[in-house]
Amino acid sequence: MAADWSRVRADFPILQQTVHGKPLVYLDNGATAQKPRVVIDALVRYYESDNSNVHRGLHALSMRATDGYEGARTRIARFINAADPAEIIFTRGTTEGINIVARSFASLLKPGDVILATEMEHHSNLVPWQQVARATGAILRHVPVLGVDAEGGLDLDALDRLLTPQVKVFAFTHMSNTLATINPAMELCQRARAAGALTVIDAAQSIGHMPVDVRALGCDFLAFSGHKMCGPTGIGVLYGRRTLLDRLGPTETGGGMVVSVDYDGARWKPAPERFEAGTPNIAGAIGLAVACDYLDRLGREAIARHDNALGQLAYEKLSALPGIRIIGPRGGRGGLVSFAFADVHAHDVVTFADEDGIALRGGHHCNQPLMRKLGLTSTTRASFYVYNTEAEIDVLVKSLQRILKFFGGA
Repeated sequence: MAADWSRVRADFPILQQTVHGKPLVYLDNGATAQKPRVVIDALVRYYESDNSNVHRGLHALSMRATDGYEGARTRIARFINAADPAEIIFTRGTTEGINIVARSFASLLKPGDVILATEMEHHSNLVPWQQVARATGAILRHVPVLGVDAEGGLDLDALDRLLTPQVKVFAFTHMSNTLATINPAMELCQRARAAGALTVIDAAQSIGHMPVDVRALGCDFLAFSGHKMCGPTGIGVLYGRRTLLDRLGPTETGGGMVVSVDYDGARWKPAPERFEAGTPNIAGAIGLAVACDYLDRLGREAIARHDNALGQLAYEKLSALPGIRIIGPRGGRGGLVSFAFADVHAHDVVTFADEDGIALRGGHHCNQPLMRKLGLTSTTRASFYVYNTEAEIDVLVKSLQRILKFFGGA
């Protein structure tokens, strides 16, 4: 059954408020999404009824908490079509997931090996690889973004040249958090596999906005954050193929991830426990599983059509404003637009828009190298989700017209 988008907003308590006397228009979903009542209720229910530590307790509360936590792992494996729940590692978010893979690779790389990324990567999928390259003597290279205005996505011809036998890992974003480019992830994984390279996908911006099937994509690792898909903050997932996870050593050690310990050493448990030292975010995992249920009820194909249509409509309507520069592809874009005015700083745009009840994001969006390539220091970003409407884009346009008039741009 198709989602009734007009009713979705009522599922999110925070959206019922006003800001500065205006109805809240929340367009900062690229940074974090709002939470539906069912997720909030799941967190409250856990803390009120089942709060206990997992795995090591024999009393009723601990066993219920363990069932909820491990049930969440199974649910999330199904959400991304992982072959085995043991391929799901709970993390704090995308950043930690990518760091786990990068630090693990440090023991597998040697001088002269190549790490391949792209020019559109978020700092979370760039800085960890920089650190690993420095530590191992590996070389970090980048697939270029086509065109000065970055309208063409990745330069796939350059990718053919860059995917040499020396490339051991190819790390790339599924959807750019600044350009709204949706990369051909399946094709990229196929090309990398043919060259003998492992793949690491940053799915932070795609996971809640479109179907993500790790087996169809053919990726080796994939990381995402719960808070960008209607789940709680502080919880995320690293997916890794089981055969690969079993080859990697832990990046954090302590309780819960060991088989045995003596005064001279320890033996590790297999994945996923090997990578989950200490007390995990139990409530967060349970809330994330409920968020998966919620998104599947709406339908992820339908969500993709809804969000991408809003992104395209915003691109078209904002393009009519004088002096605006919108970066990223004209068509086939995800549900966000990043733009800049020559004479109005992004932070001023965000501040003035807030007076109209609109939540935007202004800055470099953890994409500083890309911004420099584009000749920009910052952009304003409007990012859309299931509760946003076409009418809210009109509110945004009206607010931007007011801002331009104030600064003498229209």
